[in-house]
Amino acid sequence: MTPAINAARNASIHYTLHEYPHDPGSASYGHEAADKLGVAPARVFKTLVVTIDGKELAVAVVPVSAMLNLKQIARAASGKKAAMADKQHVQRSTGYVLGGVSPLGQKKPLKTFIDDSAEGFDTVFVSAGRRGLEIELSPRDLARLTGAGFAPLQA
Repeated sequence: MTPAINAARNASIHYTLHEYPHDPGSASYGHEAADKLGVAPARVFKTLVVTIDGKELAVAVVPVSAMLNLKQIARAASGKKAAMADKQHVQRSTGYVLGGVSPLGQKKPLKTFIDDSAEGFDTVFVSAGRRGLEIELSPRDLARLTGAGFAPLQA
């Protein structure tokens, strides 16, 4: 069990786990998940960690089919500027390896924002805490478990 799965289980929400054989040579973990699970890329969300105003970390959860708009995440986090966080810093603060970063069960819970496109789906897929493992849950449960708000985050 990963911390993400434990968080969902402890919250007693409805979720489904989806496992697939991860290809280490895959160029995009999110697109690989969508392809192997037969799910539209707009329903599979990647977890990106950014630095807001060079001080605090925040999480952006956006569809794998989209690019993160750094100005939008900065605005959502009430900051002026956002930049992608250092990979080592991401792994230390979340407790997850890149390609398996989940918005759920992070070592240090970070301020989280979910792209508002998620609200158009009954369920979405996010990493369950390791490569090759996705958790499907409702966007509202995802927001509740992470304390997230919905905001337009796509470029």
